[in-house]
Amino acid sequence: PPMSVFIAGTVALDNVKTPHDAQENLLGGSAAYAALAAGIFCQPVDLVGIIGHDFPEAHLRLLESRGIRLDGLERSSGESFTWSGEYHDDMNSRTTHKVAVNVLETWQPKLPASARDAKIAVLANMSPDNQIQALEQASGADFIAADTMDLWISIANERLHDLLKRIDLLVINDGEAKEFAGTTNLVEAGRRLQAKGPRFVVVKRGEHGSFLFGEKPEDFFACSAYPLDSVFDPTGAGDSFLGGMAGWLAANGHTKPSFAHLKRAVVHGSVTASFTCEAFSTHKLQTVTALDVKARLDQLKHYTHFEA
Repeated sequence: PPMSVFIAGTVALDNVKTPHDAQENLLGGSAAYAALAAGIFCQPVDLVGIIGHDFPEAHLRLLESRGIRLDGLERSSGESFTWSGEYHDDMNSRTTHKVAVNVLETWQPKLPASARDAKIAVLANMSPDNQIQALEQASGADFIAADTMDLWISIANERLHDLLKRIDLLVINDGEAKEFAGTTNLVEAGRRLQAKGPRFVVVKRGEHGSFLFGEKPEDFFACSAYPLDSVFDPTGAGDSFLGGMAGWLAANGHTKPSFAHLKRAVVHGSVTASFTCEAFSTHKLQTVTALDVKARLDQLKHYTHFEA
């Protein structure tokens, strides 16, 4: 039977400029993307985060319409966390113009009862302090996954190491994996990160797919990304990847997943993330169904199958 999942992280307002267009006050944040992705496979999903007085009601209605419970979403009289950035012509590099931390500055996650009982816990990208605060309330979790970024590797390295000792899965992008592990070899980086605590590590490689590292030396899986003809806005793709993984695991009752289960979860996460890149913000992701993912997954199997 489907199991519950909670996702804690940032819920933000994004101002995004790409070579195609520019839009403001978009729904953003690691938890928002991850929750929408998880909700494709398993509902309800508990969202834990904080927003300010300026957060549009339309964004909240959208989240609720996709089976996301907002009991753990704190409302503040301050201003919402806001990110402003610009993607360049190749869409692989971006410039962050402004980050307004606002309500996140003093926030401490508070999990509602439904989230505390969830069997799968997702600690989406946020400060390690906030991730640990959420983790300590997740009394029912059998499987804990966490994401991170270069900022926390630089300014909260010790707390990040504390976190890694307490989670089952670390998800991190390739550049950050090399930085954190202190090596230019991506395979070596994955194994070094495992030695810091998590049983499993996924290294995201953008348009080149991802690597999954398991507990045994032979437990290694390279997943291709779904090939897109064009990328419109890659914001939130990594968060959608993690949310898609967690949602698929919960939907299939894999609360203590094996390496084989995680291989399938990685593929579902990768395909889910591909939809995110096809429109601004969550505009494409919020319309995707499990059948859409299945159709694209079947195509990916065809693209990557070969006879030895």
